[in-house]
Amino acid sequence: MHLIIDGYNLLATVGKSGASRGLQSETARDALVKTLASYRQRKGHVVTLVFDGWQQGRPIETREHQVGVEVIYSKRGERADQVIQRLAREYGSDCAVVSSDHEIVNYAKVQGAFVMTAQEFSAKLDIIAPAERMIVHKELDQEEHLRPKRGSDKRGNPRKLPKALRQRSRRLKRF
Repeated sequence: MHLIIDGYNLLATVGKSGASRGLQSETARDALVKTLASYRQRKGHVVTLVFDGWQQGRPIETREHQVGVEVIYSKRGERADQVIQRLAREYGSDCAVVSSDHEIVNYAKVQGAFVMTAQEFSAKLDIIAPAERMIVHKELDQEEHLRPKRGSDKRGNPRKLPKALRQRSRRLKRF
């Protein structure tokens, strides 16, 4: 499974920075790369981390390999969103996309990719605060608000999630 991550989106969710200047700092990016490298070693997924370089980037797209993680900086004039969409189109159903950007999420789903929000993935990384982690796990495990209301004429287990949600939950557990 190829994991494509929207870098600044994940950094903003994790809260590694207080200000926008800190969000784009090299130390915050390096810390994220190290965390993803340890995740890659545990799970064995190929990890690609994409950052924006559209305002101050180089004239060409830059690719680096840092401790087993491929880091891509988009070229000047191109957003990371466009790079992620291109990669999702290239890998199709063989990839998972991590982003909370609705445009990226919708595009990746159309291409057949599995999609996780940055909050869901950060819970998998164990890098968010314990109180927040409990909230995320509660939402992911129970998902009561997504269960359909059943009338008296329905049969079957009323506590069982719909098939699509059970499949999503199984795929999410792989990460």
